[in-house]
Amino acid sequence: MAAKLRSKFVCQNCGTSYAQWLGQCGQCKEWNTLVEEVVDRVEEKRGTPQRVKSRIPKPIAIDDIPAQDGPRIALSDRELSRVLGGGLVPGSITLLGGEPGIGKSTLLLQTALRNPQLKTLYVSGEESEHQVKMRAERLQADAPTGLRRPQDANCLVLTETNTQNIFKHIEALEPGLVVIDSVQTLHTAVLDASPGSVGQVRECTAELMRFAKTTGVPIVLIGHITKDGYIAGPKVLEHMVDCVLQFEGDRDHAFRLLRPLKNRFGSTNELGIYEMRGSGLAEVDDPSQVLTGRREDRPSGVVVAATMEGMRPLLIEVQALVSTAVYGTPQRSSTGFDLRRLNMLLAVMEKRCGFRLGQKDVFLNLAGGFRVEEPAIDLAVVCAVLSSNADIAVPMDACFAGEVGLTGEIRPVTRTEQRIAEAAKLGFARIFVPKGTKAVEPVKGIDVVQVGRVDEVLGHLFG
Repeated sequence: MAAKLRSKFVCQNCGTSYAQWLGQCGQCKEWNTLVEEVVDRVEEKRGTPQRVKSRIPKPIAIDDIPAQDGPRIALSDRELSRVLGGGLVPGSITLLGGEPGIGKSTLLLQTALRNPQLKTLYVSGEESEHQVKMRAERLQADAPTGLRRPQDANCLVLTETNTQNIFKHIEALEPGLVVIDSVQTLHTAVLDASPGSVGQVRECTAELMRFAKTTGVPIVLIGHITKDGYIAGPKVLEHMVDCVLQFEGDRDHAFRLLRPLKNRFGSTNELGIYEMRGSGLAEVDDPSQVLTGRREDRPSGVVVAATMEGMRPLLIEVQALVSTAVYGTPQRSSTGFDLRRLNMLLAVMEKRCGFRLGQKDVFLNLAGGFRVEEPAIDLAVVCAVLSSNADIAVPMDACFAGEVGLTGEIRPVTRTEQRIAEAAKLGFARIFVPKGTKAVEPVKGIDVVQVGRVDEVLGHLFG
């Protein structure tokens, strides 16, 4: 007589399991999200390699644990290395998420192709070998001269979704890096559930994590995201991995941002910037030069802001257009900047500075498709709006950094020295910073102007 299979009911929203079916999940309060999953935990069905199974951990005193400061795995991609904290850590597991078509697979495939010293197994559950080959040929065709190499080098492609079969190939090949595209397509025989379900994603990631921690082979997972922008699957997935990277960008613009949301081996304040081209993702070495444009003359309503993206200073062009409301009801539109904060700044300008903007249409845009949430861009937004309203151009040699409070004062911001150095590097003659900023070492070629209120800035700019 066959043994009865054990089953449980798992919430597809939060991952909480129950012994029997319920109409509502008691944890997240969602209705009709419990799905039955058959659990048959036979050890032979687990896909963990034998060399991992044979290692049984034992308790050890914390003082007896040897220090492990081994070198990181160097990558040719400087932006990816910066975001990871200096390269891949042996035995780490990284999760990369982003919108469909943003370039996740392209980034990891070109990383595998352009690091010949690293034997990489690229596991694709969404594309065939021929589709991966076509993308690889496109990436290799216009690769930098120093990164070109034969197509049959240390990049191996496997189209498989069963974790047991994947582990067999890993054990035979012993790669230095494993890329999984994507974790939502994997399934394990331990669970009788469809790929992409909460249980399958959690169990497959647990198997990969045990393998990575035991063997020291780094693994990079590609994860799908929901319509709300969160990585699909249980929230515990982000807790299990060592690094969570978010790939962002606007489909209408060529720039892509790589942000670390979690990093156990480095800082989460770094930022990687890429430009999407026909030959793949190209590193942007000097994003400020690209974002500020190359104008012979600057019209009214255009101002340059000195902002920080993590630890990286950026100069971004802020564009504003103010016009009389034609239909009576003024419009407020913002691209790349929080609309609620724009409305707050407009109220400050009207209440504290006396500008009548209540019957004006105000449109704001940050060049390059970037989205900035740092409050230090407030002063540049105010100057751009007032410049467009008065139709007087701001001098081209000036840039701004400061947070505007509700009383019209300009509040201090962090890392002023880096902002000043970046502005001086691009040839700006003046930078307006909040009054009270700690004394900084003078930078050759740029004048630091400290201002305390918005009206002081207007006096400097427009007299």
